Amino acid sequence: MTIKIVTDSTCDLTTEVIQTYDITVVPLSITFQSETFLDGVDLTKQEFLNKLKSSEELPKTSQPSMGSFSEVYERLLTDPSTTHVVSIHITEGMSGTYQSARAAAQEFNGKVTVVNSSFISQALGFQVMEAAEKARQGFSVKDIVTHLNMIREQTSLYMMVDTLDYLVKGGRIGRGRALIGSLLKIKPIASLDDGVYTPVAKVRTEQKILAFFKKKFEQETAGKKVKRIGISQVDAEKLAIKVRDMIRLLTDAPVSIAETSPIISTHTGPGALAFMYYYE
Repeated sequence: MTIKIVTDSTCDLTTEVIQTYDITVVPLSITFQSETFLDGVDLTKQEFLNKLKSSEELPKTSQPSMGSFSEVYERLLTDPSTTHVVSIHITEGMSGTYQSARAAAQEFNGKVTVVNSSFISQALGFQVMEAAEKARQGFSVKDIVTHLNMIREQTSLYMMVDTLDYLVKGGRIGRGRALIGSLLKIKPIASLDDGVYTPVAKVRTEQKILAFFKKKFEQETAGKKVKRIGISQVDAEKLAIKVRDMIRLLTDAPVSIAETSPIISTHTGPGALAFMYYYE
């Protein structure tokens, strides 16, 4: 009796983790003008970044179709040993992926449970890994979903954007605000509040970024056990290493640095970094 885990390409999990836990990843798609690529399949992260930097227009991102999910669920459930599929996805506040998965799940007579992670990147990955571990340990679908709800309530994610250009192209801020922000060298920091991009601070220097992350981490994890920490970056590896080194002075919890999905970096642009963690 097996529960299979499905997620999407915004989870920022390593190939090793995906293979170890036998996780199925359904890719979103990216379109530059007339060319469409499957995220992580037809285009590497570096190839995408090169295209993004040279493109005048923001590429369009699309969730997987209902049909793509149906094919995956049908293939997994064809295996007689598979009794259920738990499908965990990028926050509904930033993508229609969750809704596509839910629509497909209705075809399978209650054998597919779809979960809105309310997060992106490695914070989504936290839930996917935990679900895979619990499934291996023989937990029921109900217990896995309850555990994911607990993780979601005890996860924080903060995202720093280095340039405001991509927020303008994506319609998140106006050109006037962006011009003023650029002149003042402002780097906005946002959280995901109930799965929605929510500005929380403005900083100007790298030291202020580090100080903000440190303060939030210490406040939110005081007296608690930190389980996992993720740092996802877009062409910001040096800053990611500085964040990791700072956090390692505060906790012995595992820290993972990852290049983020092109789906996410489309909206943040180069130089962006997200810091996320969950605790018990």
